[in-house]
Formats: sequence, C-alpha cells, structure tokens
Amino acid sequence: MSTNSKNPFLNNRIFTSSKEEVHEATIIGHEQTMTIAGTMNKSLILFLLLTAAAMITWWMAANGQSPMVPMIGGAIMGLILVVIASFKPQLSGYLAPGYAIFEGLFIGGISAIFELKFPGIVTQAVGATLVTFAVCLGLYKFKIVQVTERFKSIVIAATLAIATYYLISWLVSLFTSFTPVHHGNSMMSIGISVFVIVIAAMNLFLDFDQIEDGANRKMPKYMEWYGAMGLMITLVWLYMEFLRLLSKLNSRD
Repeated sequence: MSTNSKNPFLNNRIFTSSKEEVHEATIIGHEQTMTIAGTMNKSLILFLLLTAAAMITWWMAANGQSPMVPMIGGAIMGLILVVIASFKPQLSGYLAPGYAIFEGLFIGGISAIFELKFPGIVTQAVGATLVTFAVCLGLYKFKIVQVTERFKSIVIAATLAIATYYLISWLVSLFTSFTPVHHGNSMMSIGISVFVIVIAAMNLFLDFDQIEDGANRKMPKYMEWYGAMGLMITLVWLYMEFLRLLSKLNSRD
C-alpha cells in the first residue's frame, strides 16, 4: 500500500523511516509493535488528558479569572511539541501527552469564551465532533469510503490550500484593516466554514488509513503515540471549526 503524505503530521517520511527501524519485526515480537487497538487506547488517554487540562482554563474563565496566559502558553507549547514530534517520533510517548495537556489549556479557555457569548455552543460543538468522528470511523471500517491515491491527493491539496489561506489572511490583517472573508456571519463565511469542516473530516479518513497501514507494517510501539497524536490534532481542528460555524449561525439569530 502506498503511503504518500496524508495528515501533515502523519507523514510518509516518518512512517517510512520507522518501517526501516523494524525491518525484522518478527524478531522483536507483536507486543513491541504498533497495533490499531493500542493506538485507539492511547488516543483515548490523550482525549482524557486534554479534557482534564481544559477544565482548568474553563474553571478560570467561569470564575472571572483571565485564562489568556495559560491559553496562549498552551497553544504555543502545543505547537512546539508537534514540531518536535514530527522530527523525533521516538519521543512521542512523552510529547503526545504533553501536547494533549497544553492543547487542553487552550481549548478550555477558548471554549469558555465562546460559551459565555453563546450558551450551549460547546456542548453542540463537542457533540458534532464526536458524531463526525464516529460516522467517519464507521464509513472507513466498513469500506464505504475508500482511501485511494486520488482521494489522498485531493484532501492534501485542500488542506494545504486552507492552511495557506488562513496564514495569508492572518498576516494581512495584522498590518492592514483587511477583514478576512471567513470572518463575520455572512453566507459566504458560513459556506467557507462548512467547506473547512468537510475537509477536516476527510482528514480523519487519512488518519485512520495511516494508522492501519502502520499497524500492518509492524512499526515500533512508540508509533501508537505518534498516530494518536496525529488523530488528536485533526479532532482539535475539527472541534474548533465546529465552534466557529456554530458561533456564526447563532450570531445570525
């Protein structure tokens, strides 16, 4: 099976090099190699860590304290750990839990801010994210959606286009009075949010495929943490996009 780059985090270079490290996988034994069940279990651990950390900044905001410092610090540290893990996947057993905790601080604070403005929005966003995850997992598991090379190419291209658009819009808005099209609650802005959510959801299929491929090729055990971290990154992205979309829809009422 080909393993061209999929999730920008779960990339071909890392998985290919890891394969070379376990060329004699039959010697090191099954308990020392990556499995799908192991990756899913570690994904659950990361989710619980993220949720626990999110409760800290959520509590701060709910009690009148500013969560901005841990929020910003968490976002920066989370990004740093992702970058380190992309170059040092063998450290994922330490970096992935750290990422979940720091990202949780950011998610908790930003969620509390949205919740204060639009009561109930966090529950809706969490529900939408979990349902999307379950649906995508089911579609992948029962082979209703096939992750072909064409599918991968389209999703990768769309993901890179979105990232480029967000980056350019942010940079331009820093130095000018330009307001990005995806801001506000216009129908075009809502349409962009829907499109981004679809692409984020499609990235879940790439994550599932990469994790399954890594397990089939008996990659090192630490790749379970790496795969779980990549899946968590996609879920955080998806959740944030649902928050944005729901806030736009609620602001039109």
